[in-house]
Amino acid sequence: MNEKIKNKLKALPDKPGTYQMLDKTGKIIYVGKAKNLKRRVSSYFVGAHDEKTTRLVKDIDDLTFIITTNEKEAFLLELGQIKKHLPKYNIRLTSDSTYPYIEVTNERHPIIRTTRDIKNKKSNIFGPYPNAFFANETVKLLDTIFPFRKCSKFPKKVCLYYHLKRCLGPCEFEVTEDTYKELIKKVRSFLSGNTKEFIDEFTEKMTFHASKLEFEKAQEYKDLILAIKKTTEQQQVIFSDNLDRDIVNFVTYDNYISINILFMRNGKLLFSKSQIFAYYGIIEEILLTYLAQFYDANPLPNEILLPYGYNYELFPEIFGNIIRQPQRGRKVKLLEIALENASSHLNNNLPVFLNKEKKTIGALTELENILDIPSIKRIDIFDNSHFSGQNLVSAMVVFTNGLPDKNAYRKYKIKTTATADDYQMMKEVIYRRYQAMLMDDLTQPDLIVVDGGLIQLRAAKAVLEELNVFIPVIGLKKNERHKTEAIINYDEAEIALDKHSNLYSILYKMQEEVHRFAISFQRNVASKAIYGSILDTIPKVGLVTKNKLLKKYKTLDNIKNAPREELKALKIQEEAIDNIYLALRQFPDK
Repeated sequence: MNEKIKNKLKALPDKPGTYQMLDKTGKIIYVGKAKNLKRRVSSYFVGAHDEKTTRLVKDIDDLTFIITTNEKEAFLLELGQIKKHLPKYNIRLTSDSTYPYIEVTNERHPIIRTTRDIKNKKSNIFGPYPNAFFANETVKLLDTIFPFRKCSKFPKKVCLYYHLKRCLGPCEFEVTEDTYKELIKKVRSFLSGNTKEFIDEFTEKMTFHASKLEFEKAQEYKDLILAIKKTTEQQQVIFSDNLDRDIVNFVTYDNYISINILFMRNGKLLFSKSQIFAYYGIIEEILLTYLAQFYDANPLPNEILLPYGYNYELFPEIFGNIIRQPQRGRKVKLLEIALENASSHLNNNLPVFLNKEKKTIGALTELENILDIPSIKRIDIFDNSHFSGQNLVSAMVVFTNGLPDKNAYRKYKIKTTATADDYQMMKEVIYRRYQAMLMDDLTQPDLIVVDGGLIQLRAAKAVLEELNVFIPVIGLKKNERHKTEAIINYDEAEIALDKHSNLYSILYKMQEEVHRFAISFQRNVASKAIYGSILDTIPKVGLVTKNKLLKKYKTLDNIKNAPREELKALKIQEEAIDNIYLALRQFPDK
């Protein structure tokens, strides 16, 4: 323990607050909260610890603290700091921790859709669903049964959906708010499992059309009946009170925790989700942090069931009076199921988690040692792409703590050169990114990786020197088989890579991701250019119409197969629609 920390420990008060552990570069690597700062923080630096806590303490070079008035305030401050700084030793939920929901939008003429954005939305939200596919299939079914609006923008006249009785036609006819309220009530009842009336109705229609030898129509109703049964057959009624419950339990091993949540909606058990984390500190505080992050992105249920025997003193202050610790009955049985799920997930997935941890945090540590960089948290990776010298683009992907940070990805159309000049393309994209960083105070990476050799590396170095910005930058050299074999460091020295190492794995993953992102963008740009040039030749299709078609349909196949009513809804003239169909008929479906 250095003198700086010893002096900080002496200054710690016997009050609640948050503490921040810093590494040698001044980056926050761990954030915690405490009812008593002096007692909690001092505990890290006395006595023996397990291997992972020892590793954390070894990385601590300094610490800071913020005093709060109470423990709840300290906890909320801790959450905000974790979200802002993304410390590598804190539990942080991944981007897939939100689930798809079904929403009936809060509009005068609502539509029904899937969404993951449910913040500040309390009414007409149904779910969660185990995955997007299941949610989308359910929306398709609901859209078939219930006549909500289908068009994103109102056409002047009713479309095919109205004539199929799948829309009430609000574009042309008056639809009252009471009518929509009744529809939403039926949707809620349907999703609660009350489907008998629909099955009976469709069975009657199926029988009627079959008796008239209208077998195609009868098949449609048969398919609807099967879809309804598939949607509801796995929902077993556990409680008749129709409440929403999340049943949470966990199991620990060493410094790893597996948390399982069973999702119960309307008294029915829907599905479960388990996750493994490395953790430091008191188990109740780890669980509280996990659940607070989870419910920041997902709505609170009516009840949260937690295992009996732990100190949940702060939980009601964060979540309200919905915490339950059952000691007998069916709720205890549900907690036992959640415990079994958590234990099974830990047993089956801990080796995979440990391997992933080695390939991320372990690989970053190896990279820090090789490049002599004290701390690497954020890495910006760049790649150029073009097709036969046309449609020049560049892309940047970002990895934070060894994992993709997709919200930070960026795409660039090259403007300063019309030829496939890797040096100039890399200069442009590096200049645009880091000039913007200086002007807009964007996050500075700890390392820049350019997917390429000396040419790309020298381009990046030249721009950074011009901007008077020092950020370590490396290139990735490929061999004659186009396989990465070495790092080219800032001094242009080659560092051979072991293909079996964790470092090689993470760099390869970064390369593949930036290449995929760049290629995807380049193909999109190229496709729009090709499709746009074809649309330019069609009479009565001007620039505005062309842009509408490309924005909505992306490809010629989609445009050619679009229903006439949809094209009308885009306010495209009848004559132009006729010309589009006629012109695109010559292009076969791919």
